[in-house]
Amino acid sequence: MEQASVKETKFFRSRKIFDNVTLISCIGGAQCYLIEGKERALLIDGLTGVGSLRAYVRELTDLPVLFVVTHGHLDHAGAAYEYGECFIHPADIELMYSKQHSDRKERLGFTASEPQNKATLEDVVPECPVKTYPVYGGDIFDLGDFCLEVIEVPGHTRGTIVLLDRVHRVVYSGDTCNANTLLGFPGSASVEEYLEALCHFQSYETEFEEMWGGHGGRAAQGRKTADSEYAEPGAGGVGG
Repeated sequence: MEQASVKETKFFRSRKIFDNVTLISCIGGAQCYLIEGKERALLIDGLTGVGSLRAYVRELTDLPVLFVVTHGHLDHAGAAYEYGECFIHPADIELMYSKQHSDRKERLGFTASEPQNKATLEDVVPECPVKTYPVYGGDIFDLGDFCLEVIEVPGHTRGTIVLLDRVHRVVYSGDTCNANTLLGFPGSASVEEYLEALCHFQSYETEFEEMWGGHGGRAAQGRKTADSEYAEPGAGGVGG
């Protein structure tokens, strides 16, 4: 059950979507998820690095925080430069470090669509070397009393993953199955590879009821994966 807004600052806004899950959004519209277990918390995605997400998260939980990115794009991996480490699929490490996705000006530019945005370059966490831990399909994040399973869904990027939360019957899906899931970028998989990945993702469809994505609240309600328009080669949701 969704809860009320809990905290808003210049750069971030958050609200509880489940008792132990907080959705955090940033200027520019990207969003991430803080999931708290008994022993540790998991931060899924890291927004743009405009403003200190790490400091914001510390005000939400006292637990040690693991940080995982669903893919290496600038609006999901920004906090890697604050934490200095992250879990990421190896296929997206080079993408995360590319100028397009690490440069401070590029990351600041992502927030430009926000009418009230007053962020400056000084607000952007500078890029730095990041210790990366590989993550693959079938890996489990154990938070003490709560586990999430990694599923590989290459498409938007070759290293895209989602995380399955069987307790709440939810998938935290990043940009895997947005209404306008984009292919054709540097680092994207082919349409055929994406279709194959969605068919694999579909094999989990009895285990979740909704997806929470990287933009715009819920990505989908109900089990809409490979049997949807997203899986049709040449569909309107495929672009660059």
